Amino acid sequence: MIYNNLLEIVGNTPLIRLNKITKNIPAKVYAKLEGLNPGHSAKDRIALHMIEEAERKGQLKPGAVLVEATSGNTGFSLAMVAAVKGYKCIFTVTDKISEEKINMLNCLGAQVVLCPKNAKPEDPNSYYETAKRIARETPKGYYVNQNYNLQNARAHYLSTGPEIWEQTKGKITHLICSTGTGGTLSGTAQYLKEQNKNIKIIAVDAYGSVLKKYYETGIYDPNEIKPYRIEGTGKNIIPANIFFDQIDQYVKVTDESSAHKARKLAKTEGILAGYSSGAVLQALFSIKKQLTPTDFVVLIFADHGAKYLGKIFNDQWMLQQGFSLNEKQRKVRIPINNQ
Repeated sequence: MIYNNLLEIVGNTPLIRLNKITKNIPAKVYAKLEGLNPGHSAKDRIALHMIEEAERKGQLKPGAVLVEATSGNTGFSLAMVAAVKGYKCIFTVTDKISEEKINMLNCLGAQVVLCPKNAKPEDPNSYYETAKRIARETPKGYYVNQNYNLQNARAHYLSTGPEIWEQTKGKITHLICSTGTGGTLSGTAQYLKEQNKNIKIIAVDAYGSVLKKYYETGIYDPNEIKPYRIEGTGKNIIPANIFFDQIDQYVKVTDESSAHKARKLAKTEGILAGYSSGAVLQALFSIKKQLTPTDFVVLIFADHGAKYLGKIFNDQWMLQQGFSLNEKQRKVRIPINNQ
């Protein structure tokens, strides 16, 4: 196939059966490899859709500067879209972001502003508030606002959901997906539930995040907020793109177990996927007693593992976090303190 530009190959990622790592799971398990998007993550879908919707509405003019708070993936995807369309980018990130992600953003010409990972959302120094301020103060600045821009979830309703439904021929029974902004899970789940309301939607959260408790109680509890290492999973705010009414169950996972699952995935299936993909795998094992041989489970692996070579795939980094190198020897840390 010949394409006019890189943006034309966003989406239509493959669904791959997992065989070895899931040998003790009583169900068929498939992974949606979003890391095979041109920008190496599911965020390509939302970046392209949100920007094209803003263009359609006349919100973006030539020479615009895209500003966003990101864990890295949305920033890279926005930078890719911006490079093709001729926009500039400024991204705020927390200082827990991997060095690989920062380097990738810089390669595409984006300006990166580091913010403290432990800052509360309302803190002027948080990456949320810093992005808002930069957008206000920058001529032609446009705050993309992935957490509250509902075109985030809409992108997955229009693409990821239909792709999974078609790829599974409607046989999917469970969807397991991490939740950060929530757009991937919510848009995909909304479409799938419209096709079959009995599909179970399993959301994945991190210890140190407020999402699971908010889902179960309706209470935003700041005492839940603690430092954690998983990127792209969990929040210390409640994004508008998490459609809680589409979720059947929330599962929390630990930093160490998620890292081990991503490492094991690479060694057993040859799939190099990111930290949140390890979290999704850990959630699968947490619910395995709920599954039966007739179930058809789809996991969304949100990004590529190349962005984490200096972190979860690096033995020295693992040891520096106090993690074991052998999954069977790991200690239980719930929650893990980052101090």
